[in-house]
Amino acid sequence: MKNNSKRLIFHIDVNSAYLSWEAAYRLQHGELTDLRKIPSVVGGNEKLRHGIVLTKSIPAKKFDIKTGEPLYSAKNKCTNLIIVPPKYDLYIKCSNAMHKLFENYTPIVQRFSIDESWLDFTDMKNHYPNYIKLAYEIKDKIKNNLGFTVSIGISSNKLLAKVASDMKKPDAITTLFPHEIESKMWKLPVENLFGVGKATLLKLHKLNIFSIGDLANYDVEILKNHLKSHGVMLWNYANGIDNSEVKKNNHINIKSMGNSTTIPFDVTDKQTAHIILLSLCERVASRLRQSNNCCRVISVNIKENDFNFYSHQQKLYIATDSTQKIAEVTYKLFDEYWQGNPIRHLGIHVADLYSNDFCQYSLFENKSIEKQKSIDSTIDKIRQKYGATAIKRSCFINSGIYHMSGGVGDFDYPIMNSKL
Repeated sequence: MKNNSKRLIFHIDVNSAYLSWEAAYRLQHGELTDLRKIPSVVGGNEKLRHGIVLTKSIPAKKFDIKTGEPLYSAKNKCTNLIIVPPKYDLYIKCSNAMHKLFENYTPIVQRFSIDESWLDFTDMKNHYPNYIKLAYEIKDKIKNNLGFTVSIGISSNKLLAKVASDMKKPDAITTLFPHEIESKMWKLPVENLFGVGKATLLKLHKLNIFSIGDLANYDVEILKNHLKSHGVMLWNYANGIDNSEVKKNNHINIKSMGNSTTIPFDVTDKQTAHIILLSLCERVASRLRQSNNCCRVISVNIKENDFNFYSHQQKLYIATDSTQKIAEVTYKLFDEYWQGNPIRHLGIHVADLYSNDFCQYSLFENKSIEKQKSIDSTIDKIRQKYGATAIKRSCFINSGIYHMSGGVGDFDYPIMNSKL
């Protein structure tokens, strides 16, 4: 392990990635209007008003449009809102072009998601004596050559570099070294800290913890009593403690996964639908873990026996690869949007994937998550060694439903190596 005080790590995050890439592509092909300068969002289907806001422009923020909210809600807030459906193949090309540019500067690049990467410049002072100048060179080259902007965070570990890149946007460079934590990070709301989700935020507020500084200076034993290991992890994060290495990889080789099944009988009750959804989640979550990814968007697709089709999705605050968590979200989406008619086809889809190399640190949103991770890992190992039928959950016994329904879904997209 390298001395953390001597490490130099950049976290580079594309500003409003999907929207920026869409805008850059359109401008390069002759369009006069820049989507980034008008109220606009990327997400879903404008005509059917299905889906959620995946990313938004800065002018859209003025209408209180939020990432993850339903499109119909966003449209009600801003009647002249421009809605653009996502073009994942384009986004993969843009991401690959940016990743190739990074590799011209350092061989140690960790791709965290389609629009985020860590770059390790430790022990490279002879090559880059001025790291601020280096950051500006990378940022400006992306802007001039690829047509979109990024924010760069600079620190001595991955966590602080990531926090720094979120502190000032767009098109900005921010440092957050250990000696700057108290003056720059502690004053921020505690929800700005990586790993603090909605459920955890409520618990922290009950403990009168409202800022990152409040958390950093709290009694860690009390946090451990209330939040178990997650509380200790957050206390470490609030104090800038993170020893994880920047691992050279390109794990984000798919952008989404799907799994669906046509049912040989009409499903008319929630309990049966939930068991089928769980059988679909079993396979998708297993494939997520095998690919070393977590997801932040989960959707459920429902086709009724009269071929009426509809789907709904939710964006998570924290990415997950947990079978239980994915299943819980699919149950919620199904219960909220099923119209009560007989069902003949169900599907689930996970997207917005992140490398689980860093996500694993934040998967503690409830007390049982550590146990659930261990269970998922054990189940995966047993099935890999003895076959998919070697172990299954008790709810499938005598249900007549196979415990791992479906197969490779229609929503898997391999990474494309073509240039922008």
